[in-house]
Amino acid sequence: MAGSIRERPEIGPNVYELRIFLGRDAGGRVRHRSRTFHGTRRQAERELARLLVAEEVQPSVVPDEATRTWGPATTVKDAIAGWKENGWEDLSPVTARRYDIIWKLHIRDTIGRRKIASLSPYDVEKYFRQLRSGGAGRETIRYVRSVLHRSCRLARKWSGNTLPNPITDTELPSFDLASAPAPVRAPTAQEVRAILTAAEELDVRYGVCLRLVAASGIRRGEAAALRWSDIDSEKAAVVVDEAVVTAEGGAVVKSPKTRASIRRLALDTGTIEALLRLRRVQEALAAACGTTLGDDGFVFSAAPGGSLPPYPDTISRAFTKARQAAQVAPDVHLHSLRHFQATTLDVVIPERQKQARLGWATVHMARHYTDTVEEEDRRAADHLGQVLDGDAPGTGEWLSPDRPAT
Repeated sequence: MAGSIRERPEIGPNVYELRIFLGRDAGGRVRHRSRTFHGTRRQAERELARLLVAEEVQPSVVPDEATRTWGPATTVKDAIAGWKENGWEDLSPVTARRYDIIWKLHIRDTIGRRKIASLSPYDVEKYFRQLRSGGAGRETIRYVRSVLHRSCRLARKWSGNTLPNPITDTELPSFDLASAPAPVRAPTAQEVRAILTAAEELDVRYGVCLRLVAASGIRRGEAAALRWSDIDSEKAAVVVDEAVVTAEGGAVVKSPKTRASIRRLALDTGTIEALLRLRRVQEALAAACGTTLGDDGFVFSAAPGGSLPPYPDTISRAFTKARQAAQVAPDVHLHSLRHFQATTLDVVIPERQKQARLGWATVHMARHYTDTVEEEDRRAADHLGQVLDGDAPGTGEWLSPDRPAT
């Protein structure tokens, strides 16, 4: 044992002897260093941890399954390794892959080597600013902090609260407006129509897929997971209850990101006709390959019979090719179609209905995704000008009888 605590009631209350194992001398005799400490048991444990770190007495290894001892020499690397053995599988495949990339690129060979007990919020914030100076963006540093915070919190729990969590009180560095990512722009109706036409000419599957995304606002993972049984052509509707995510080893079909994401959406006649046309194409492909297209087949699958879902990244690449072919500005992305949906519907349905259609958990997201509607913005500006000029009443005001309303 590298260190021990022994209560010394014969000296007085709340008195402890802290002992540190220093190894053996040339004659093989055990060497210790002892210190008397006055305070609570928790304070004594923290002081022992500090002394052990100062003496560099414990090897930096991941605690094994048998002992599961977590102590002052535990590094960030140890904590993340322990997390991967116990709890990492609870992450979604997308999050696990993102965290693993963050770990390998930004943590493993830098702050990952540091002992948790030796880190302070000052050290961590200085490390964040070093990442920023090295070119890391706002989102990258935010993910770095998330990985560090979760791993150090677990190490603290597994150590019986002996270890601190130096990430808790840290703040992310600030970024100027120029370094902030550009907001997603909702494309115009003309741009969307041009992209859909180009996509149809490139590949009927992705032409219909992008038509459905634009018409329904579903996410790319939700589109990839659609099966023919989800399409109700008679009632012109689609059921969204699964999503495809990319994980190690291939695409994985899972439940959507939130309960609100499970929904039934009405579709327009043109989109239903496009889906039925695609079904005939997919049935002909399956027959040519000696198989059949069942209702459980994936709608936009490239495999005969629809046995495999497409990768979400494949849909994004298809959109990019169609956008380039249509000569639409590069600031329009596949995700822009959700913004197009939200903005277009803003003058048609209330926010609550838009929230349900797009599968958001809160109404706040409806406001976040909605671009300014130019005509409404102009009416708002004109009205405010009339109020400020006294030509229209403001809140709680009435025009005088001798001033006619405009």
